[in-house]
Amino acid sequence: MPRIFVASIVASLTVACAHAPPSELVDARAAYERAAGGPAATYAPADLHVAKESLTVAEQRFKDDGDGELTRDQAYIAQRKAEYSEVLARIAMLAKGIAEAAEQEESLKERNAAKTKEELARTKAALADSKTTAANTAAELEAERKRREEAEKRAAQANADLARIAAIKQEERGTVITLSGAVLFSSNKYELLPAAQAKLNQVAEALLMNDPESTFVVEGHTDSQGKAALNQTLSENRAKSVRDYLVSHGVAADRITAKGHGSSRPIADNTSAEGRADNRRVEIIISPKKS
Repeated sequence: MPRIFVASIVASLTVACAHAPPSELVDARAAYERAAGGPAATYAPADLHVAKESLTVAEQRFKDDGDGELTRDQAYIAQRKAEYSEVLARIAMLAKGIAEAAEQEESLKERNAAKTKEELARTKAALADSKTTAANTAAELEAERKRREEAEKRAAQANADLARIAAIKQEERGTVITLSGAVLFSSNKYELLPAAQAKLNQVAEALLMNDPESTFVVEGHTDSQGKAALNQTLSENRAKSVRDYLVSHGVAADRITAKGHGSSRPIADNTSAEGRADNRRVEIIISPKKS
């Protein structure tokens, strides 16, 4: 190959290499294009403009000096400014998102309140609302605690009063309140005696103080004397009389039912007068809500 032709090729390659931009300039161009096509154009336009100016300087330096140290330095600066504009844009987007969330929260809390024009004022208003809400919540909790304590005291007192007129025991089926039939009814009758009403008033008060989700069953029982069918009917009527009286004194009708068991569930020996007296009874079963 002629030496002149080889020299010509070498010269061409040298010129081509001399005009190839350095990697720093290539990276700077890519960084600016990415920033210009992203949120920086909207959220950080001033900083994006500064990056563009720096890239212009780098491009001009490349034209004037080629792939020199000054060109690479200026390209590096342009790249960093483009990346910085992207960072600022992301920060601005995040700040906008936070501000919008705070504004929506404030709108929910105080729909009729005027929206503040400055973020600082809105933040202060939100903080003031938070403190007020916390104070109100604390006051409500304290009031609720006092109401609960008072209700527990009243319930304890009602149960104590009830224990003086009835037998109370815990069974698997719930709390059982047992009232003597002789106290409530005349012999073979199911109309409540006048004296029984005062006692049932205390029972109603105690039931109302119990768990508002508990339910009650009034059960009537008789001794074994007399015909079974008559005893069954009598026990049902007596249970219903007690149930109706309690409903008339505030116990919700859908929480209390009545059942009669006749003489089928004795708790004492029916051969003695004392045993028969114990069997003639009304039981009120308090059942807590099943979980």
